[in-house]
Amino acid sequence: MKRSIAAAGVVAAVAVVAASADEPLRREAELLFGEIKAGTAVASPQSELGRALFWDTRVSLDGKTACASCHLARDWGADRRPFSPDARGELTSRHSPTVFNATSQPMTRWLADRKDAADQAEGSLTGSLGFASREAALAKLRELGYAEQFRAVFPRGPEPLSTRNYGLALQAYEATLVTPAAFDRFLAGDDGALSERQKAGLRAFIAVGCALCHSGRNLGGTTLQKFGLAKDYWLETGSQKIDQGRFSITRKEEDRYVFRVPMLRNVAKTAPYFHDGSVERLDRAVRIMASVQLGRELDGPTVAEIVWFLEALTGAIPSNYAPPGR
Repeated sequence: MKRSIAAAGVVAAVAVVAASADEPLRREAELLFGEIKAGTAVASPQSELGRALFWDTRVSLDGKTACASCHLARDWGADRRPFSPDARGELTSRHSPTVFNATSQPMTRWLADRKDAADQAEGSLTGSLGFASREAALAKLRELGYAEQFRAVFPRGPEPLSTRNYGLALQAYEATLVTPAAFDRFLAGDDGALSERQKAGLRAFIAVGCALCHSGRNLGGTTLQKFGLAKDYWLETGSQKIDQGRFSITRKEEDRYVFRVPMLRNVAKTAPYFHDGSVERLDRAVRIMASVQLGRELDGPTVAEIVWFLEALTGAIPSNYAPPGR
């Protein structure tokens, strides 16, 4: 009996020591990143309208394309194809990033050329959804009987059915698509949420320098950065086309090859990687980032540890990520 009590005491002491050893890592991670929680945006009339619009293929030039067509549930709100077909039968110019957790980013799209998710959704009407003009998109919405729903959801404006309100409804829906993960449980104090390999990967992620750009609650999505600080990115990615980045918009030399730093939430589920979907494997993407951004060649064990940590950023697909009624 005494031996059992002593053994139990040793186990408890070891557990306390292990927990205390995690505290410095947790505090550092809280400062660099931060926790996301489910339920930060609740369902509302706006979000319910946005949900209907997001999944409605009829709101497009070809009647077959919806917002969801480029942001698939099986791909955690992204698209496993390097480029997505739009309603004109053409391919998008850049890879479709995930819409999960996206509304908390202060800039949208790879070139940060739309100010928020509402602006992005509004612009998609004459973009991926293919309408020749915003007036044509509104005409389609009227034809489909959406005018009454817009009046109910936006009763105060002079013109409830507007492309601006379309964007606001989509933004409200996308704000509900939050995916807390094991990493967030660790930040909240659950020492067992991450395996020892994942904790080692988190330490490596910070020590290598990944967190210099991939910081904040989404581990990225908040800053712009040149892709290829240490060497030209295409030398490592094998990209078929060299993308000039924000330079194509601003014509400023300092914007050449500059893109929004992508967030890493659900990154293990959203291959292929980079703006052109040129890399299929996450471990290769980690090696490339270390090489072209930091000028470092990572060994196999370090890459593996970082990948283990990145897998801890995978959350569950939101239950409302489906057409209304499902």
